[in-house]
Amino acid sequence: MQGFLINSITGLAPKYRYNIGANMTYKLYYVDGTASMGVRVLLEEIGAPYELIQTTTDRQKPRPAEQLKLNPNGWVPVLLWDDRAMYECAAITIFLCDRHSEANLAPAINAPERSLFLQTLVYFSSSIQTAFQLDYHAHRFADTPEDEPSAQRRGRRRLRETWQVIDDQISDNQWILGQQFSAADIYLFMLKTWLETSRGHPDVSKFPNVRRIANAVMLRPSVKCVYGL
Repeated sequence: MQGFLINSITGLAPKYRYNIGANMTYKLYYVDGTASMGVRVLLEEIGAPYELIQTTTDRQKPRPAEQLKLNPNGWVPVLLWDDRAMYECAAITIFLCDRHSEANLAPAINAPERSLFLQTLVYFSSSIQTAFQLDYHAHRFADTPEDEPSAQRRGRRRLRETWQVIDDQISDNQWILGQQFSAADIYLFMLKTWLETSRGHPDVSKFPNVRRIANAVMLRPSVKCVYGL
């Protein structure tokens, strides 16, 4: 699709670009390996022109003042359009799907599958992502450095539990919502890429339904573009 990457920390454009479009509708604060990659996949699926603003999640490095103004947490993704902005990956996902309903990435508001779509996105955001944060960012949940290993163990246990819930929910469905591919499947793929068995995370092979959908999502051109597959 049409994306352009700039560096918001140095203020300089990098040496490579992503199919620059003349009229950029969206801007996305972006870091590889984070939930901002899922939002970028959505923008590719939608076909909307966008600009990537490269930032950082490193606590030891300064965050751009404009980013902190938009999201005081300093996290990504942050999506900008016109004179507005929003953060939280699940919220951005719902917003983009509804704003670009022609892309068919979410059930219509009155569709029977809408409740499962919303339930799954919120579960991904509030349960599975929190489990990952307990492991990757234990300092956010521990009072002292000595408490961080306990938080990490809790996170790894929750990863096993929460992924099992999703695997059971999928059952023998083709996609999370049944026969309809949706942004929930993209979100699942994004989260699956964060699993690292070397950190004590469960192997995705323990969740065959999750693995099956993730492998199917991986074949989509939008995912290949964003994840370099």
